[in-house]
Amino acid sequence: MEETNGTILDEFVLTGFPGSTLLHIIVFIVLLLVYIVTLAGNIMIIIIVCTDYRLHSPMYLFLVCLSCLEILAISTVVPKVFGILINRRATISKVGCFAQSYLYYFISTSDLLLLTVMSIDRCIAICFPLRYSSIMINSICFSLIIGCLVPPFITLLYPTMVIANLPFCGHVLNHFFCESAAMLKLICVDITLIKLNTILSSIIILIGCLIITTVSYIIIVATVIRMPTDTGRQKTFSTCLSHLTMLSICFGSAIFILIRPPTEYSVETDKVVNLVSTVMAPLLNPFVYTLRNQKVKECIQDAVKRARLL
Repeated sequence: MEETNGTILDEFVLTGFPGSTLLHIIVFIVLLLVYIVTLAGNIMIIIIVCTDYRLHSPMYLFLVCLSCLEILAISTVVPKVFGILINRRATISKVGCFAQSYLYYFISTSDLLLLTVMSIDRCIAICFPLRYSSIMINSICFSLIIGCLVPPFITLLYPTMVIANLPFCGHVLNHFFCESAAMLKLICVDITLIKLNTILSSIIILIGCLIITTVSYIIIVATVIRMPTDTGRQKTFSTCLSHLTMLSICFGSAIFILIRPPTEYSVETDKVVNLVSTVMAPLLNPFVYTLRNQKVKECIQDAVKRARLL
């Protein structure tokens, strides 16, 4: 590795987390259990939805896509964290670092867009139940999914390539993964425009998703209030609660990182927020969509019964 004023890097060093060896072992064990449960839960959702015809509807198609994104999200970051917790710090190649950073922000952005699309889907299902099947046809659903995946994939590619070709003044990242803010601190040249572009584009996406989601749920609430029976209201709110839970986790962490005052910036706080958002959303996804969804629970129970008969 050659280091000058404009450093040519082959790899980065991730410093990981402070604390004793015992604390790192405890975190490793907890994180390993969380990782296993997350993979098992999301894979179960994918299998159940794909194999049970009762769940072949737009809502569950979006749920399968969400589960796939959650598996990718936690698998992009957590395996490297295991190495950091064992060795106190870990190295990652330059190519691997930028690939990890790109995938992390691509998945995070796609997650927000997909949750926004799911709020529109819930709005149409609740407010226009008789027209729902004619509106949310397969071509529309697949177009919406592609719209959640392709734009982030393309728009994040160019700035990632630009940053990767800039000179770095160091190779030690004070984080547990290749987080963009930590990487930008190591760049030797003026990157004010890059930072402004990153912040503005993130805020525009976040505000756009918030506006669409808020409007969707205002329309849903207005429709639910007009329902004649309490049972109908409770059933509708129960259907939306799982989606709102995932929204609060994803939007909450994004808002905290983007909109907090610069004077309150803390690397350690950022690490905690990033770890919680990276781990909690994928972990909770299977539970909030199964424990609160009667149809999914029935399909899982039927699948267990069939497995016992084999």
